[in-house]
Amino acid sequence: MCCVLLQFNGGNANTIIDSLKGVINSPSVHDTIKVRTLFELSNYYYLGRPDTTIIICEEALAISKKNNYTYGMAEGYGWIGYLLQQKGQTAKAVEYYNKNLTLAESINDLNGVAVASNNLAYVYQQQGDIRTALFYYNKSLETHKKNNNLNGVATSFINLGALYDDQGDKEIALEYYQKSLPTLKKLGDKSTTATALNNIGYIYDMKGKDSIALWYYNENLSIVKELGDIHRLASVYVNIGYVYSKRGDINEAIKFYRNGLRLQEQVGNKKGIIRASNNLAGILLERGETKEALSLLERSLEYSKELGFPRFISSSAVLLSQIYEMQGKYNSALNLFKLHVQMKDSLHNMESQKATVQQRAKYEYEKQKAVDDAEHDKEIAIEQEAKEKQTILTYATAGGLGLVAIFLLVVFNRLKVTRKQKSIIEEQKTEVEKQKSVVELAHTELEEKNKEITDSIQYAKRIQNAILPPNKVVKEYLQESFIYYKPKDIVAGDFYWLEHSKNKVLFAAADCTGHGVPGAMVSVVCNNGLNRSVREFGLTDPGEILNRTREIVVQEFEKSEEEVKDGMDIALCSLEGNKLQYAGAHNPLWLIRDGELIETKANKQPIGQFDNPEPYTTHTLELKKGDSLYIFSDGYADQFGGEKGKKLKTANFKKLLLSIQKESMEKQKQLIDEAFEHWRGDLEQLDDVCVIGVRI
Repeated sequence: MCCVLLQFNGGNANTIIDSLKGVINSPSVHDTIKVRTLFELSNYYYLGRPDTTIIICEEALAISKKNNYTYGMAEGYGWIGYLLQQKGQTAKAVEYYNKNLTLAESINDLNGVAVASNNLAYVYQQQGDIRTALFYYNKSLETHKKNNNLNGVATSFINLGALYDDQGDKEIALEYYQKSLPTLKKLGDKSTTATALNNIGYIYDMKGKDSIALWYYNENLSIVKELGDIHRLASVYVNIGYVYSKRGDINEAIKFYRNGLRLQEQVGNKKGIIRASNNLAGILLERGETKEALSLLERSLEYSKELGFPRFISSSAVLLSQIYEMQGKYNSALNLFKLHVQMKDSLHNMESQKATVQQRAKYEYEKQKAVDDAEHDKEIAIEQEAKEKQTILTYATAGGLGLVAIFLLVVFNRLKVTRKQKSIIEEQKTEVEKQKSVVELAHTELEEKNKEITDSIQYAKRIQNAILPPNKVVKEYLQESFIYYKPKDIVAGDFYWLEHSKNKVLFAAADCTGHGVPGAMVSVVCNNGLNRSVREFGLTDPGEILNRTREIVVQEFEKSEEEVKDGMDIALCSLEGNKLQYAGAHNPLWLIRDGELIETKANKQPIGQFDNPEPYTTHTLELKKGDSLYIFSDGYADQFGGEKGKKLKTANFKKLLLSIQKESMEKQKQLIDEAFEHWRGDLEQLDDVCVIGVRI
């Protein structure tokens, strides 16, 4: 049973408990009110006094059965199932959870269905039955969505992430965990946020990124201490202990393991006791303290068998076998090692792997199907519009031909009564008029088509302009700045981008493959990748943003049946006070200080498909007042012009920027434009141009 524990100080809690008991013992209170009050009282007892809570819930269940109160019976079975699960009686817990689910479905209690499904999934996951666990987790997720329960959806994301995590698919697990955070923060749900932070920390822990893992664990620790949640406080102590153990800081590891074990014993959480005991025993074995390790492991194995969790049986058995081997108890050591191998194999049986693969395929399929359906609907709409236009054109042509036929018939009749010369002249006149009509019609149709195409591109420009940050927003965060943006066509492959996150101003100049309509389409995909990296995944480090954006862009283009090698070159900056961070894909950063231009080079790889890609490098610079920063696409330096029709080149672009440093940023923008147009002369603009300048 997933319950929310409300935290109160001792005096208030005692007062509320006394009030609840007063309602329960009042002879005038209706039985349904009494049942709900008993469940409310359970919220104050279930962590510290689970046996008392079972008695309370059994009383509520008995009253509900007596009154045929279905909601109360469903809730009672759920509560008791949860309490039995905590005591290690998993088979009995599953029986009660199934009764809970059946009754909740019978009264269309969507929240009850979702919670019961989730609890069943958790038990099956712990028992290694991944197929059944996936079924119930997805049932819980879909029910929460149907009920518009955002908190429940976020919780389901976390639980599905934990399942994939268990199966070793860390990337999908991390994606599920991170999907839950924006909703949880929006709801202000600290309890579930703590769980998500803990699980993300665990992923980074397993990936060997200890510093990031500790950061997430400590964020989690702060929240659970604030909530006073002893269960999760115990768990996070063990997690932090594990990180210190990997780092070789054994004393810190033992301290956190012992604190975690003490709290797990205090709340009677057998699963937590097993995990803390096994981790602590492993360190004690390495230090030669076998007596305490043996005591911990014997209890751990007993609890593991009682719970029926193969993973815990395996880890307890292998450590115990080592101790028995050291003690010369070779038969016992061999038997325990065989038990370890048997449990380990059962965790990775073919059925579990098959179920996980199938579920992942379904996950990828559903994402692809959503995109395909949208594209298919768009194609149908375009095809329908074309058919309608063709029908109108056909009718118009037929009508015109009919009129011409009538006209020719009249002329033919007149020929019978006119002279031969007049007949020839009339025929020639008719032919000239006919040709003129055809030419005019073709010209009209061509103008209409051109107008349709131009209107469509103009509308595309409106859409592209919508993704560009407004000038007033740019000036709000970058007061001394300019953006020189000059598309080659109506729409562009270049774009500029700005976000404000965590007291940092993020801004970029980007150059997508191509220009015009194709370039604009790529720019929308790349702009979306940048937005998701910051807004959805909470990233502010430029290198990490580019890494995540590359993943998103590649995933989008991989959906095509044809190979798509389009992508983006970009210079991305993060400004916080006088601290600047920069990362780039092909496009560098230029810093002008005291009349000298300092270049920070980009990684020579695009945002897109690339052989042997590497993480993007984040460069950090300390700025001084008066420094000027410039990021840009290659369109300015690549423009042909001048007396000999050659490229402008970066050397001349640098000279131009150095020559205008005494001017204001707005004046610089004007001078850059004038220089560009003067160089271009009568030649066509070669490519889109984007230059961003910022003065500190």
